[in-house]
Amino acid sequence: MIRMNRKLVILTVSGLFLAACATGPRLYSTQNPQADFSIYSTYGYVNQLGTDEPGAPASLLTQFLRTAVDREMQARGYRYADQGGDLLVNFYVETQEKIHSRTSTTTGRHVGYGYHGYRGGYYGTWGGYPETEITQYTEGTLNIDLVDAHRQELVWEGVAIGRITEEGRRDIQTAINTVVPQIFEQNPAL
Repeated sequence: MIRMNRKLVILTVSGLFLAACATGPRLYSTQNPQADFSIYSTYGYVNQLGTDEPGAPASLLTQFLRTAVDREMQARGYRYADQGGDLLVNFYVETQEKIHSRTSTTTGRHVGYGYHGYRGGYYGTWGGYPETEITQYTEGTLNIDLVDAHRQELVWEGVAIGRITEEGRRDIQTAINTVVPQIFEQNPAL
């Protein structure tokens, strides 16, 4: 069961991130107003990342996220510290099944074969009938937290929320490399 959950998490995150290629995930960023990022120079990771099962080895998802976050933090001048750092990074992924419905009214201008094909294109339909389209999809959320290691306080949270696509399920690493920079761009103070 644990392996199945990790596999679902990996598929979820990858879909979320590659959804960025089409319409893009919704991105959010919240910062502690008292946080002064100029006092931080090093970073590390919390002992038990939210993307891994307790006691289990780091998942591929975690490994890809760490590589992408390392790239972003180091590009901003932070140094990785093996034994923690001024800032501690954590990740979390969640999925939810969603249903979207859209109702529109027919126009009555359709002169094709009708919905059952028996009209044969001889005459159109009456307008005004409601048509409802229902779509079921999976939505994924990725959180990246930065915690002040000395005070044990959250100082920044970046979030990406988006639909999981088939394309995203195929290439996890590219998906993560696409969305993590977008999340970090939400905080110019970093």
